[in-house]
Amino acid sequence: MHPILWTPDPARVAATNMSAFRDVAAERFGIALPDYDALWRWSVENREDFWSLLWEFCDVRASRTADTVLENGDAMPGARWFPGARLNHAQNLLRRRDGAEAIVCWRENGTRSAMTFCELHDRVAGFAAWLKAQGVVEGDRVAGFLPNLPETIAAMLATASLGAAWSSCSPDFGTRGVLDRFGQIEPKVLVCADGYFYGGKTFDSRGRVAEILAELPCVQKTVVVSYVEAAPDLSVLPNAVSWDEASGGGQGREIDFAQVAFDHPLFIMYSSGTTGAPKCIVHGHGGTLLQHLKELALHADVKAGDRLFYFSTCGWMMWNWQVSGLACEATLMLYEGNPAHPGPQVLWDFAEKEKISIFGTSAKYISAIEKAGVKPRESHDLSRLRLLMSTGSPLAHESFDYVYRDVKADIQLSSISGGTDIISCFALGNPMLLVRKGELQSRGLGMAVDVFGDDGKALPVGEKGELVCTRPFPSMPVGFWNDPDGAKYHAAYFDTFPNVWRHGDWSMVTESGGMVIYGRSDAVLNPGGVRIGTAEIYRQVEQFDAILDSLCIGQDWEGDVRVVLFVVMRPGHDLTDELRGAIRQKIRANASPRHMPAKILAVADIPRTRSNKISELAVRDIVHGRGVKNTEALANPESLKLFENLEELQS
Repeated sequence: MHPILWTPDPARVAATNMSAFRDVAAERFGIALPDYDALWRWSVENREDFWSLLWEFCDVRASRTADTVLENGDAMPGARWFPGARLNHAQNLLRRRDGAEAIVCWRENGTRSAMTFCELHDRVAGFAAWLKAQGVVEGDRVAGFLPNLPETIAAMLATASLGAAWSSCSPDFGTRGVLDRFGQIEPKVLVCADGYFYGGKTFDSRGRVAEILAELPCVQKTVVVSYVEAAPDLSVLPNAVSWDEASGGGQGREIDFAQVAFDHPLFIMYSSGTTGAPKCIVHGHGGTLLQHLKELALHADVKAGDRLFYFSTCGWMMWNWQVSGLACEATLMLYEGNPAHPGPQVLWDFAEKEKISIFGTSAKYISAIEKAGVKPRESHDLSRLRLLMSTGSPLAHESFDYVYRDVKADIQLSSISGGTDIISCFALGNPMLLVRKGELQSRGLGMAVDVFGDDGKALPVGEKGELVCTRPFPSMPVGFWNDPDGAKYHAAYFDTFPNVWRHGDWSMVTESGGMVIYGRSDAVLNPGGVRIGTAEIYRQVEQFDAILDSLCIGQDWEGDVRVVLFVVMRPGHDLTDELRGAIRQKIRANASPRHMPAKILAVADIPRTRSNKISELAVRDIVHGRGVKNTEALANPESLKLFENLEELQS
């Protein structure tokens, strides 16, 4: 087993929402649930009992309860959850209405803003009334091209309150990237900002918005949030009004929440799109709400008054996930801008001054601040911080060590994994369990997660294979946009193993019941016919201080596959033959001879998606002379040129 890094105090375990839920389940159904493994197995084997009890435990607000919990429950896809129920996602998030802080936002230019629960309700009420006056009705789409601001959250909630669907992109997307997404869903209203700040620079968004609107005739009104200027000129945008004008009439107004079906469209999310036009993934009101309540209230132990932070843009599903913290009556903590500006300690300044209790970020960020020498344990008061979450890519073993050595010794570190596809997680943290180095603590309640071999059969504990989910769950997509027969949806997840969700992660279930994720299975290397997860190589490479970043691919070579490793060097360091030898030796000693790269090359940059994930597939395509179909999906598409026609890879 992997080494234990943290053990929760028994009193802390007893006070968790997870323990309370387990006790209620044991009493209600007259069963023994001595530990989490028993609770998880019960939740998977008794899905209707589990999800209906969760609905009750988390106090879901609905005008009509379901006729039954689950119809067609063995079909993937095809199962229907809570048919007949009527509810509204936004109503559940706006259950609190008082003078406490609902949202606190720090901007990288040093300004702070806050919005109380009452003020949030008023803004949502005002904007919902304005949208309704513009003719927005159930089933329409409202799109956001926005920074991560309180106004963004209010606009989403107002949209949801009407039964319209919300879809958003962050403002760093180029014109074509936005059109590739919003052009497919044809929004009636576009909400944007006049600009944004990043890395100490100010960017004006109005020119790009004008270009977008020129190719989106479906947009009837544009609403502009004043962010970089107090009174921006809106004359360059057709049919534009200010956010204050559109949302200012809600003081004291009640919200008429549309009561919609459990699977009524709420969010339209997008796949990364590096292999073609992004897929438009539709998620419903009830499934999103119930899954997020489970993950926030039980797995993250979020309680009323908690200060919940997850660094994200509103183009990443973690934004939608964090916003659901309002349903737990938590205060949402937003940071808008570059997380390393004006220095790598800025998010820890935020955590200390705002007394953040739950801090979420990416594995890349944790690795970056370790290399930058940031030691929050020595420089900041993090006494209120009890949970640190990481996602986006596998968290390296060394990052686990770093957190407990240099961030905080008494903290629950939860590496979590899921995706936009399910707007949630398959494996995640657990306040009742130990933290083991390199492991995700547990499979999610109600999620029949397993690992399959190529033959479609479950593998024993400790063996690597495809992460699958063998039974339906409420946050499966309602479907894909413009996919009337469901063919695209079926091909995305169910073609490999019939009636089983194949997620595309190369994974392993551990002896302790946790999981290890080794990377995307479509990026798995295959030298000599042995499948290798890229995370196993990155884990070794990240230990070299001279290396800032790395990416590895499999290159087709002489009838086999050879491993090629690209590294970004720290300024002042060179990739010498001596360093190459040291890298190979460490990989050989700590992984296997088959993991050793045949070629190690230095590059100036590595392509990443807009959610900061390295794009191994894009580099693999470039190296093999295949074009990348959609470079707009990348945050730094210019970096692809660094991998074209490399002489070192011709021999």
